[in-house]
Amino acid sequence: MLHKRMQPFFLIIPMVAVSLSACSAQGDANQKQGGPAQVGYIIVAEQAVPITTTLGGRTVAFETSEVRPQVNGLIRKRLFTQGSYVRAGQPLYEIDASLYRAAAEQANANLASANASAQAADEKAQRLKPLAEMQAVAEQDYTDARAQARVARAAVAQNAAALKTAQINLRYTTISAPISGRIGRSLATPGALVSANQANALAVIERTDPIYVDMQQSSAELTRLRQSLASGGVGQGSTAVRLKLDDGSDYGFTGTVEFSEMTVNEQTGTVTLRARFPNPKGMLLPGMFVTALFDQAINPAAILVPQSAVLRDFDGSAFVYLAGSDNKAVRRKINAERTVGTNWVVTDGLKPGERVITQGLGTLKQGANIKAVPASSPQRVGAPANTAKASDK
Repeated sequence: MLHKRMQPFFLIIPMVAVSLSACSAQGDANQKQGGPAQVGYIIVAEQAVPITTTLGGRTVAFETSEVRPQVNGLIRKRLFTQGSYVRAGQPLYEIDASLYRAAAEQANANLASANASAQAADEKAQRLKPLAEMQAVAEQDYTDARAQARVARAAVAQNAAALKTAQINLRYTTISAPISGRIGRSLATPGALVSANQANALAVIERTDPIYVDMQQSSAELTRLRQSLASGGVGQGSTAVRLKLDDGSDYGFTGTVEFSEMTVNEQTGTVTLRARFPNPKGMLLPGMFVTALFDQAINPAAILVPQSAVLRDFDGSAFVYLAGSDNKAVRRKINAERTVGTNWVVTDGLKPGERVITQGLGTLKQGANIKAVPASSPQRVGAPANTAKASDK
């Protein structure tokens, strides 16, 4: 009795399996015999694109001063803190001023003596003048008196200059900072004998805000750029410069290209370009290696293609697929050497108005039948209709 009730159940299972298998096979057949693949495309057009130049550079202090003595003597005191910021005119070293103070006092005394002699010579000439007019004294005596007065006045000028020189030398016994900036370590200690003609500096002061960045560009690249500018192939770019530090991070301030040297380095074949950057936080130090990026020119007729649309062949050459007028895929080799944002800059291989396929490139081949729609069109997501019907069965 139990066997008879269960028998219909076992007969139903094979029938359902056969029905599902038949529907699945029919769906696969419909999928294989379906219409052309749907792809998305964009229409390329010419547009102005900056030509970004990347150059290696080195930071250079805006101002550099080597502190040296201008008189001879022993250093008595160092008046600054090593590594600190000093201002122009701030005293840095003190040299023993005993001899220079004495020389200034002697020059002052000589000047006073010359002034007294000049005053006496002038008074004598003035007394002889009316007597010479009355012919009470010889005319030659009056002439000699006037000459002696002029000599005395010249001696006053000479002694005044000597006093000024002595005062200057006395002032030089205090060595002051010629510029404002960060001073390095002291290369001389109290008690050291220094001279006005010594080769070694006592200390070095560098001003780093603002700061220069010297960039090296190949003379061949610069020549090609100038030729392109002269022919009108590219337009004049911007002088704004961005920096990347040696760790790859971006420097927060933008600089400006100030000038390009007019000579080529014979050893490296490069030309130096100098840019000026603000450096209020002192992040850039003289001698650092940096990478400079700036838009040296503008290409007014560049073609941009999304990076996802550019494929690479086995030899590394770039190509794209175009949507042909006969609804077939056309493979086209292009020249794409640099990127701008998320796009490749195509310099050869494409013309304005052509349709570049950007979506549906997975199994696309040359000459394949396609249904091209704009890349911005909404795409249908879900199972095909014949598959859905087969599932309903």
